[in-house]
Amino acid sequence: MKLLATSLMSVAALVCAVASLPASAQSAGVKAMNGVLVDAKGMTVYTFDKDTANSGKSVCNGPCAKLWPPVAPMGTPAAPYSTVTRDDGSAQLAYQGKPLYLYEQDKQPGDRAGDNFKDIWHVVKQ
Repeated sequence: MKLLATSLMSVAALVCAVASLPASAQSAGVKAMNGVLVDAKGMTVYTFDKDTANSGKSVCNGPCAKLWPPVAPMGTPAAPYSTVTRDDGSAQLAYQGKPLYLYEQDKQPGDRAGDNFKDIWHVVKQ
């Protein structure tokens, strides 16, 4: 009986934690952590200055996308999140119309090695 009560309390705490996240972030598969946007695994998310907001496209393709993998949307994102269609036809998550990326050199959650890389890559601050 005590084990069941403890399990129910754990489930209730998890539901409350998820419910406290903005619905748009939950549906997009990203969240704010330590002042920046991260993906579901806690990896830092970036934008690229060469992308044009609300263009519906990413200009980081080929070798660029290998170093800066696009963030795939989870579910149907709600504003301020949306999706863009990549050159290969795949969907990429966008925030305020700007496509979102990870950085290959970030190895652990919380790494921000790509912030201000070449003054054109930036973490998404929350």
